[in-house]
Amino acid sequence: VQLQASGGGLVQAGGSLRLSCRASGRAESVYVMGWFRQAPGKERVFVGGIRWSGDSAYYGDSMKGRVTVSGDNAKTTVYLEMNSLKPEDTAVYYCAAARVRGLPLLQYQYDYWGQGTLVTVSS
Repeated sequence: VQLQASGGGLVQAGGSLRLSCRASGRAESVYVMGWFRQAPGKERVFVGGIRWSGDSAYYGDSMKGRVTVSGDNAKTTVYLEMNSLKPEDTAVYYCAAARVRGLPLLQYQYDYWGQGTLVTVSS
């Protein structure tokens, strides 16, 4: 499975941004797609994900209430809608895919990773 993330860029504080991540290859083996972010000098943390079974979205604490995770009907593309962005949201955002059937929150639970897309929020 290959993951291609896009949509990053420069945005002003208070603004919004939508990231996309498309899975190709054996995407049918993927049950969950998620988003993580890694700020400079910090650990990679879970932002949110979607379980294709039931299209159930779930979120970590890092951006809860300001993000929405959704997917397309083909279950190959996941979106991360981010609102009310703050300078501290500046990070590289990674999409990931997992073959587990639960609600994975941790990096090791994900099997495939995209290359990351940089989001910079200016003050």
